[in-house]
Amino acid sequence: MTTPTAPKGSYDTPLPVVLAGARGHGRWHLANIRRLADKGIVRLAGVCELTPLTEEELEGLGTPEQSPDFGALLDSTGAAIAVICTPIPTHTDLALTAAERGVHLLLEKPPAPSYAEFRRMADGVAETGVACQIGFQSLGSHALPAIRELIAEGALGEVTGVGGAGAWARDEAYYRRAPWAGKRRLNGVDVIDGALTNPLAHAVATGLALAEATRAEDVTGIETELLRANDIESDDTSCVRITTAADGRVTVAATLCAEHPGEPYVVVHGTSGRITFWYKQDRVLVQRAGHGPEETEYGRTDLLENLVDHLVDGTELLVTPDVTGAFMKVVEAIRQAPDPAALPAGTWHLLPDENRRVVHGIDGLVASAADTLALYSELGAPWALPTASAKEVSS
Repeated sequence: MTTPTAPKGSYDTPLPVVLAGARGHGRWHLANIRRLADKGIVRLAGVCELTPLTEEELEGLGTPEQSPDFGALLDSTGAAIAVICTPIPTHTDLALTAAERGVHLLLEKPPAPSYAEFRRMADGVAETGVACQIGFQSLGSHALPAIRELIAEGALGEVTGVGGAGAWARDEAYYRRAPWAGKRRLNGVDVIDGALTNPLAHAVATGLALAEATRAEDVTGIETELLRANDIESDDTSCVRITTAADGRVTVAATLCAEHPGEPYVVVHGTSGRITFWYKQDRVLVQRAGHGPEETEYGRTDLLENLVDHLVDGTELLVTPDVTGAFMKVVEAIRQAPDPAALPAGTWHLLPDENRRVVHGIDGLVASAADTLALYSELGAPWALPTASAKEVSS
């Protein structure tokens, strides 16, 4: 392995960026690179896609080099940063391909489909000395330090736990968008594309962040309940309860089969109040004894921009691999859990106009789990299975 060609703090903007995976969710990264290019912070030097992007897709981004060979593209473009937004099972190998060339990383979440692959990626990247940012965008929200400060000031009394709720909708085409979509494994390789590990992964990561339990060693127990209404391998309706080393509890409930889809949120419960954080909107509602409700919208630091600032002037990275270790312990517990059970006939119905499946009463169950920190089975859901537990989690 080689070391980076330049130490932190010696880069000048605009930094050359290669984007691996520019369609699907990659379109968001393409738009973000365009925004930062307009500010003179980065320039798109290369795109790694099996099918090259069209002029229309690259509008405003010049004529970056395009190739399906990621390593060759990094070499030929002299990239300083690689943004990796490819299928989950490819993350580790692509991250190491970049790191071995001294190319710094923004790696889309989830960083890997198993804890072993995560460790292989994180340890390999650390050996090269390159900077690596994991793409949990919600962890760049300025609401997080504001909420932590309120907790530290005693605004909620004693914190009793953190809940998370995500009631989203995904149509049947969502599970046909790629060969790995909705899979737990593909050709013998872990994928783990479930509700809690991919589309609503931010709810889990943000809940852990507010519980001050972000590293692998901060997690001591994990309980999971994984189910599915859709004809897929992975879960689309699930919940998890995490016990932390500080004896805290984080319960997150999620579904992609909502009756009335809404904004996902995380709620911090205390003995004298609660704080609700709608993490996609950076919106916070504080409710506490002796005060009226207070709602505030916060700003957000973009993670690619934060990575550039880290390289240019040494600004601290917001989401290093280490602070996603606890999330990856949850991914591992879900990977090791029994395959999600199909919900019984009569517990869901198809919305023909939207071509999606809806689980009866799931919106209320998701909200109740976040409110009470209970699992579906404890809330009396007739279709819930006995909880799969990983009471002792090793680092």
